[in-house]
Amino acid sequence: MAKLIVDGKEIEVPPEYTLLQACEEAGAEVPRFCFHDRLSIAGNCRMCLVEVKGGPPKPTASCAMSVRDLRPGPNGEPPVVETKSPMVKKAREGVMEFLLINHPLDCPICDQGGECDLQDQAMAYGVDASRFSENKRAVENKNLGPLVKTIMTRCIHCTRCVRFTTEIAGVSELGLIGRGEDAEITTYLEASLSSELQGNVIDLCPVGALTSKPYAFKARPWELIKTESIDVMDAVGSAIRVDTRGREVMRIMPRLNEAVNEEWISDKTRFIFDGLKTQRLDRPYVKVDGKFKASDWNTAFETIAARVKGVEGSRIGAIAGDLASVEEMFALKQLLTSLGSANMDCRQDGAALDPAFGRASYIFNSTIEGIEDADAILIVGSNPRKEAPVLNARIRKRWRRGGVKVGVIGDKADLTYDYDYLGAGPATLAELVSGDNAFAEVLSKAERPLIILGQGALARKDGAAVLSNVAKLAKAVGALGDDWNGFSVLHTAASRVGGLDIGFVPGEGGLGTADIMAAAGKGDLGVVFLLGADEIDMKQFGDAFVVYIGTHGDAGAHRADVILPGAAYTEKSGLYVNTEGRVQMAMRAAFPPGEAREDWAILRALSARLDKTLGFDNLPALRALLFAEVPHMAEIDGIAPGKAGDVGKITAGGKRLGTDPFMSPVRDFYLTNPIARASATMAECSALAAERALDAAE
Repeated sequence: MAKLIVDGKEIEVPPEYTLLQACEEAGAEVPRFCFHDRLSIAGNCRMCLVEVKGGPPKPTASCAMSVRDLRPGPNGEPPVVETKSPMVKKAREGVMEFLLINHPLDCPICDQGGECDLQDQAMAYGVDASRFSENKRAVENKNLGPLVKTIMTRCIHCTRCVRFTTEIAGVSELGLIGRGEDAEITTYLEASLSSELQGNVIDLCPVGALTSKPYAFKARPWELIKTESIDVMDAVGSAIRVDTRGREVMRIMPRLNEAVNEEWISDKTRFIFDGLKTQRLDRPYVKVDGKFKASDWNTAFETIAARVKGVEGSRIGAIAGDLASVEEMFALKQLLTSLGSANMDCRQDGAALDPAFGRASYIFNSTIEGIEDADAILIVGSNPRKEAPVLNARIRKRWRRGGVKVGVIGDKADLTYDYDYLGAGPATLAELVSGDNAFAEVLSKAERPLIILGQGALARKDGAAVLSNVAKLAKAVGALGDDWNGFSVLHTAASRVGGLDIGFVPGEGGLGTADIMAAAGKGDLGVVFLLGADEIDMKQFGDAFVVYIGTHGDAGAHRADVILPGAAYTEKSGLYVNTEGRVQMAMRAAFPPGEAREDWAILRALSARLDKTLGFDNLPALRALLFAEVPHMAEIDGIAPGKAGDVGKITAGGKRLGTDPFMSPVRDFYLTNPIARASATMAECSALAAERALDAAE
């Protein structure tokens, strides 16, 4: 540790700290524009100037100078740094005057107003007049695509956006060209950005040069009610803040969570909000003579009761969708059990995962933060850039640090980092298990090998065999230890781990997703409940009576015989369990439209009509039952670790491996769920991505 004196206060900090970090450690506030904890140091803006006693007779950029570079006093005294001296004040005021020379007075119409670093710091260091009398500079706006709006005359060239896209997102599409007054930020070929994380540059921009295009001129920050919640667009469970005005979600922002998403979110997470307003189900519907007729709750429940009562439990089934919360799946499981049915499944895609083998067999055991400790990574049947962009950024972060090798079996795609492409399918996996592939030695020599198993390898006929072989490989290379479990399953559905935790899978003699659909098609199943399940082939249900509980007029609603309108993830309080097994709580930020209700409440009311009244009347009572049956659900933000020994239980499962190559289940990142498919912004992004892929193929 190194000693220094900041504004008269002696502190000890690591020698690799910058002066800016050391000053903050001492409680001094240092303004900055270009410096960011997660980006490389640029030293562009010069706003963080401080005075170093015994150093050069001029202010020093504190972001670019290290504590170890300071010289002690003449008698060995600790170095002295001043952040409030007259020299510092005058220097910062001079820098602010330069920054404002060409900056337009757009504050009244700027979307950054009220949240602008330049505004805040101009209040402290700005002056009320400018000595600059020459002509002002103007810069042409750039078209970065449908998500990021540019007003480049406001740009102060901090290069945060350039460093983010290059270092974090791994897509070198932004850069600074020209010098002096002619300098400007632009895309290299004047093309739109292609990263799935590009929206984060909006948060990083300290001025109003980069703002949200879908949110432009929609609201002011002081008008909004801010609710902390959890994202459900993938299984990462990114921490988000939902901003609402009245009943409408106006925007979605990231929250800081070092263990999960740091401070980044994907574009789908950020810009999905317009899909919450369109194609919504706002009242019950009953199909009469092949056409939907608007109904009321009583009529809808009576119609369901008339079809369900008298039907044997073995002829009733239920499938839970990818966005369902734990409470509503638990309520639906209780309802089906009371009806005598064991036919239920939360695995829409038929993934070969079974809670009977223990929690370690289906969660991301290394944890997302643990990716940074891995020294060899194997990705099997997954494209994490499309399936979990924030998690992929964590892999890239580890790769940039060096000392890690990455191998991939499956899609040969641009993951934003270098990797060894080992092969396309099960044959390569078999080689690794037998030790005939050189990458097996890389994993064996690693102290903390990480094997990421994706749904593209599990949701197939030989999924159980793939799971078994990956478990064998993990055991063979020493990935299953007491202090490190590198066997990690990457899920794509927010509801999946929670559903497996509560046992929303076929009971004894029960049917899974594929069997439920097959039985319904044959007429062996009379009634099917779909809890937001839209990613399955609805044609297979034949003449079965289908009850759909969901939010949007998507595939499930089109096939249903009765539609019961539910609440979206921003409209209810619910528990979700992310891919690493972390229990998280989403909070209600708005209310469902029209007559729509929270899903657990719908199931409770329906159970009374079916004369199978469930044992709760409100959400706390439901959660009490849930916590009694699954205790770890009460540990919010906690991870109940799986036992590494449980992974050994699955080494004997499965039949022979197939020959088909592994394919990521996410073919279109922007259209993976009903909310995304209802979003005009996501549709525009999808069309642009398809056009870009076509151009690349040519």
